[in-house]
Amino acid sequence: MKSISTRPRGRTTIGDVAARAEVSQATVSRVLNGVENVQEEYRRRVLEAIKELDYEPNRLASNLRRSRVAMLGVVVSDIENPHFTEAVRAVEDAAFARGYRVLVCNTDESAEKQREYLKLLAAERVAGVILTPSEAAAPEVTELLDLGMAVVAFDRAVTDPRADLVAAKNAEGVEAAVAHLAELGHRSIGLVAGPPNITSGDERRDGYLRGLATRGLEPAIADGGFRIDGGRRAVGELLDAHPELTAMIFANNLMTLGGLHGLSARGVQVPADLSVIGVDDPFWAALVSPPLTTLGQPVREMASCAVELLFRRIDGDVSEPERIILDLELRSRSSCQPPRSGGIGRG
Repeated sequence: MKSISTRPRGRTTIGDVAARAEVSQATVSRVLNGVENVQEEYRRRVLEAIKELDYEPNRLASNLRRSRVAMLGVVVSDIENPHFTEAVRAVEDAAFARGYRVLVCNTDESAEKQREYLKLLAAERVAGVILTPSEAAAPEVTELLDLGMAVVAFDRAVTDPRADLVAAKNAEGVEAAVAHLAELGHRSIGLVAGPPNITSGDERRDGYLRGLATRGLEPAIADGGFRIDGGRRAVGELLDAHPELTAMIFANNLMTLGGLHGLSARGVQVPADLSVIGVDDPFWAALVSPPLTTLGQPVREMASCAVELLFRRIDGDVSEPERIILDLELRSRSSCQPPRSGGIGRG
């Protein structure tokens, strides 16, 4: 996704300083934050570039003091989503064991709320931030990194390459779900997708399309916005436009909930009329009737990796940013079976 700069024309950035000094942005950040392990020549060049360019730290710098508090910021896109609830719990457990406390922020998929929360976390001098971005290219993420704050993107990537990333193999997972349905004999498979320009949603859509293309099948996609109501609405759109569907994949657990309600309201039985696979494996997936086939994410392992990465950065690790991408697991239950001929054909 292409990032569009929002900085005022003429404003000098840390990137400009790095280019003038012929060093990395990370080196400039270390000089600005008084880190000692910088070669003297590099330090001299950075300081000269700062003076020549009349560089001043961005607006968040005035909110930061030299000392950090033993607190982590965790910014998630939807705290009601069990995927993120479980992740926050795992992060809090790991942080508490190391003497840190956690400040949790819920953006509700709002770029504006994300901006305000990132400013708040800077003002609170948190030691680091684990972020599920609602806006991947947000300038506030870059500003936190410019100031030397540790940032780990969780579940979704940010555009600034200096942030670490912990996520799942979304495309591969959904492609495996398509393969599972195709092996059962399904030739008309729909997708209730997440919103565009969110990496996890885009990757799941890509995996679906790739799985269909491999088998010469036609796509049928509706956007459910990663929400319960969106899933319910998307099911109606898909069934109205494609009554031949015999299977659906839901790109997150909230849309699966809404979709199941929408199917029930139309008298569509799972799996007799329609096979269903959901991405995410919340506790209720095995308890509903029929138990759902899902693509389970290793949420606690992902959260553990994110915390360990964050603490490594807090402790001074300045190695290259890491990308930890974990597998999704297809957990086969009772919501999938070979299709009936002719599709649903229900209105």
